[in-house]
Amino acid sequence: MNRKRISGFFWLISIVLLAFSLHLPAAHAEGIEVSEAHLEHSEEGYRLSASYALDLNRGLEDALNRGIPLYFTTEIEIVRPRWYWFDAKDVVRSQTIRISYNLLTRQYYAAMTGRIHQSFATLDDALSMVRRPNRWVIASNDELKPGQSYDVSVRMQLDVAQLPKPFQVHAMNSSDWKLASDWYRFSFTAD
Repeated sequence: MNRKRISGFFWLISIVLLAFSLHLPAAHAEGIEVSEAHLEHSEEGYRLSASYALDLNRGLEDALNRGIPLYFTTEIEIVRPRWYWFDAKDVVRSQTIRISYNLLTRQYYAAMTGRIHQSFATLDDALSMVRRPNRWVIASNDELKPGQSYDVSVRMQLDVAQLPKPFQVHAMNSSDWKLASDWYRFSFTAD
């Protein structure tokens, strides 16, 4: 009789713990957080100004120091809400920053998709380009309508699809390589 009570008690505790775990809020993405993001209007168009909090885990630092480049991709979506139909995605853009290490020169390099290529003495200096990238034009002046309100979403992630093929399989199965921010959302009214 006592054994049935104890067994029933453990089943009850298990069910309560399972129910509690199903109702927990989603955990924040590990490693990257969008600290701040906003759009600025300029003569060239609308620019994204953003900053990120980013920390590499030990596994990623080791891979980088052994010559495996890391690719950080920032994605932005600008959506125009519509009451009569689905929302319209007016702008979808991405930008990738490549961080690499040269064993011979003992220098870190940061390159932004075909534009900027700089060398740095330390990893922290190279990551500063990822944490606070240059403002880039994400929409021309005629893509956004003045006075129109838009919903903007920004995120950054480690892009494992750009890794060398042998590392892609490992990265897909390893939690060390899952580095991404949550979507950072804000409203913007075009000038």
